[in-house]
Amino acid sequence: MRTEIIYENRSLYRDSFKVQGYVFGTGEKSVCIIGNMRGNEYQQLYACSRLVRALQNAEQQDMLEPGFEILVIPSVNPYSMNIEKRFWPIDNTDINRMFPGYVEGETTQRIAGGIFEKIKDYKYGIQFASNYMPGKFMPYISVMKTGFEVPEMARKFGMPYVVLRNPRPYDTTTLNYNWQIWETQAFSLYTTDTENIDKISAGRGVKAIFSFLSSLGLVRYSGHGGYHSQVVDDEKMITVRTPYAGLFEPEVTVEQEVQKGMLLARILNPVDGETTSRIYAPEDGIVFFMHSKPLTYGHTAVFKLIPASL
Repeated sequence: MRTEIIYENRSLYRDSFKVQGYVFGTGEKSVCIIGNMRGNEYQQLYACSRLVRALQNAEQQDMLEPGFEILVIPSVNPYSMNIEKRFWPIDNTDINRMFPGYVEGETTQRIAGGIFEKIKDYKYGIQFASNYMPGKFMPYISVMKTGFEVPEMARKFGMPYVVLRNPRPYDTTTLNYNWQIWETQAFSLYTTDTENIDKISAGRGVKAIFSFLSSLGLVRYSGHGGYHSQVVDDEKMITVRTPYAGLFEPEVTVEQEVQKGMLLARILNPVDGETTSRIYAPEDGIVFFMHSKPLTYGHTAVFKLIPASL
């Protein structure tokens, strides 16, 4: 393993802003893995750090095939993480809405541009991503439909589900989208959490990447091969919303199978504890996402179900 400075922005008064990467092997630019981009993505940083350690061990045991380069960048935004702020501290901008970047632009545009210049030529790109919805998800691989996507490649991670989704207008400035436009096969890997560390799902994420690297012939890995992934279109998932605001009391867990009419959660009056509404499963399926905050607003998505009919 060797350490490289992927991007540096010099400061007049304090230490320079540096984005550090860890390189394994030499040769063809094969796979680049990115960790946190936002200051609250602790799980993404943790999972990436676990991956660095696992690749170090694999390298020491001579498990990496020669002729290939794997780059891991655990953190793109250490400044925000140091002060526990989700976005860039100065102007509250999101680095993952600045790609492919502009090296003469504002700070986050320059950071995105400098990093993208170093990583755009890798054949495969993987991002430990976080979801905009606060809650817990099943671990899964997401692939954006840009016209360049190859869903079959996503199955090589061995995750239970591969989720395909249409890009929204703001997605055109994300790393995943621009990776694909520049002909890198890009995947977003989601574990269960963002602001809290989940060791089990982080471990599943690392194993998924090793399964993927093994399928490409980059590493000799004899671990569990994972699942035969089911490809699901995001638009076919069932969104379950709450009719009223209040305390959220779930009765099920993520990855649990549910039947039509089964009680999913109660909404309680936060003052007297009275049950103001009950939320039931509209059809048979698997709990893919569940709201995890103590309170919920009215008409908020609190569950996403993968229908059993898929």
